[in-house]
Amino acid sequence: VCIHRVRSCSSIRFIKSKYVCVFDKSALKFSHQQRLFRTSAVSCGQIVQFKLSDIGEGITEVTVKEWYVKEGDSVSQFDSICEVQSDKASVTITSRYDGIIRKLHYSIDDTAFVGKPLVDIEIDASKGVASEEDVVETPPMSHEEHTHQEIKGHKTLATPAVRRLAMENNIKLSEVVGTGKDNRILKEDILNYLAKQTGAILPPSPKAEIVPPLQKTEAVPAAPKDKARKMPVPVSRPIAFSGKDRTEPVTGFQKAMVKTMSAALKIPHFGYSDEVDLTQLVQLREELKPLAEMRGVKLSFMPFFIKAASLGLLQYPILNASLDENCQNVTYKASHNIGVAMDTEQGLIVPNVKNVQVCSVFDIAVELNRLQSLGSAGQLGTSDLTGGTFTLSNIGTIGGTYAKPVILPPEVAIGALGKIQVLPRFNGKGEVFKAQIMHVSWSADHRIIDGATMARFSNLWKSYLENPASMLLDLK
Repeated sequence: VCIHRVRSCSSIRFIKSKYVCVFDKSALKFSHQQRLFRTSAVSCGQIVQFKLSDIGEGITEVTVKEWYVKEGDSVSQFDSICEVQSDKASVTITSRYDGIIRKLHYSIDDTAFVGKPLVDIEIDASKGVASEEDVVETPPMSHEEHTHQEIKGHKTLATPAVRRLAMENNIKLSEVVGTGKDNRILKEDILNYLAKQTGAILPPSPKAEIVPPLQKTEAVPAAPKDKARKMPVPVSRPIAFSGKDRTEPVTGFQKAMVKTMSAALKIPHFGYSDEVDLTQLVQLREELKPLAEMRGVKLSFMPFFIKAASLGLLQYPILNASLDENCQNVTYKASHNIGVAMDTEQGLIVPNVKNVQVCSVFDIAVELNRLQSLGSAGQLGTSDLTGGTFTLSNIGTIGGTYAKPVILPPEVAIGALGKIQVLPRFNGKGEVFKAQIMHVSWSADHRIIDGATMARFSNLWKSYLENPASMLLDLK
């Protein structure tokens, strides 16, 4: 048998000859086996680049704060890969593939860009997993979608940090009852579940939640704690005048503050201050505090301040509005999303309580507890930090009395609350008594808010707090 051209199966080239005579049968068999072996070796694994998806809010770059995997680790879908921080929030990125981590494209504190690869993952091509092109074209997963899991047909709402805590302790989220808003599972729910070591899907026993706080309160007197807090702690700086200058880039929440405060400079601020007698409110809170603890919630003064502000905004909606950049249109916000400034290790952050106008004081306290827990852990989501319409800053927790708060655009008003002090005041009979006094400082956008409006709002807010029972007439 003679042919003119023969294509070799062992290499990709053509062998040209005038005549090639009688092939050996065994040679053909060997060549065929070699071709099959090479094909199977190529299809054994496929490297895909897992790229950073758009996390919304116009964010184009983030800082890598922590890696949860290293090269060579095996990952499954929804496993945490890394935590990134933008100038607005921290987000945990989870895997969309089952495979092996082959390369990390960034180190800690490096800047990662949206649309660029985060990691290279080797996947099993035989399982029909999406190709590299599918990674680019897949719609980005928002932060809220990262916080949902489908477990046995039930949707469970939890933050990535809570999911990670549950995974580390081999806890099924479907067996934990969430006490947060919309049945969100909080870190405290996981810890309570671990303490009880039961699989019953039942709410925690009220007695189990009451006893520890009461014992802790009795064991630690309030007076020494207050004294310790007021005493300044000296800081040792042995190398204060040695070393070299250090230059660091402005990143994270500090970068967000630069942008926000630069925009705030364009707003003509109007300031207004007053003092509020919280004597009756202090007594009311002391009565309600044990009841809130029975429900597992810490009740501070802030929920009352927030609710009173919401009732005042119903009467003066111009304070719950926004002004466009050209100063041509005013948008009156239907929802009262009242922000609360918090001092955290990451810097100043301002999460907000959504729809305060339809929330009770207890509902606000529950949401504040959740925001404070997430803020301390650096796990606040973008939805918690955006959408605010009005802000209160409680500088009194640090010790300040007066402040000049800066408006957070696109909002048009903000209030700063000082510390509560016991001061002498006169009653209606001219008698001196001990009063619980707090000073408040307001700032308003003077382009659309005049001084009289700000003063009337402040007086209404003040009256609700000085006579807490009057809030019952307007609560819905």
